[in-house]
Amino acid sequence: MCICIREHSIREMKRSRDTEKRSEINSAIEELSVLVIVKPGENHEAAPARIPTKPFLSLCYMILQVLDKVGPTMVVIRQDIDQNIKRLEAMYESNPLINSNLVEILKSETSKGIAKKRISGSKSFVWLTRSLDLTSALLQALLVKEPKKNMEQAVQESYDATLKPWHGWISSAAFRVAIKLVPDTKTFMDLISEKDEDCDTLTEKMQILVSLLVPFLEDIHCILVSLISSFLT
Repeated sequence: MCICIREHSIREMKRSRDTEKRSEINSAIEELSVLVIVKPGENHEAAPARIPTKPFLSLCYMILQVLDKVGPTMVVIRQDIDQNIKRLEAMYESNPLINSNLVEILKSETSKGIAKKRISGSKSFVWLTRSLDLTSALLQALLVKEPKKNMEQAVQESYDATLKPWHGWISSAAFRVAIKLVPDTKTFMDLISEKDEDCDTLTEKMQILVSLLVPFLEDIHCILVSLISSFLT
């Protein structure tokens, strides 16, 4: 147990040092650039669907850092994301050979009738996907130049379109209270930018991230619909 904790701490320290060297936006772009999803029938008719577990979780860690910049508004959501990442990470580490593909985890848990249980790997994956949907929606909202739309509106609209339909009244109420604590748009953009990075460069990077994230999430939803559509209704 002590060895596992120590190894986890070392990984966290290394991840923190690596993140300090570049912005979360850059890190997310790098993760997405090498993260390849294989959909059923893609390239080869018999090719099994594949979503690599570790790269997916690395992306989620980067996205978590972006959402952190929104401040206290994301505390409840952040806690859920962190728990879901750790649950899937523990599953992977318990058997890297079998659990290296999230699709196989979904298939296995569905066949056993445990996919919809609260602490299942499938449930964690679905909630992480919804969190990525939130991030994608927020970045797109910020890229749309609407003078009257502020950061609070962008966060609220993104939440309403992605997570709110799945949240209970307690989580929704907590979000409603915390929404007043979001930073203004300029402060948020400053927080996610690299040192001395101008607004145009940051905007360009956000556009690149969105261009990678949108089709990535479309592929994931396609796989989810084919495997566990009951989650999405």
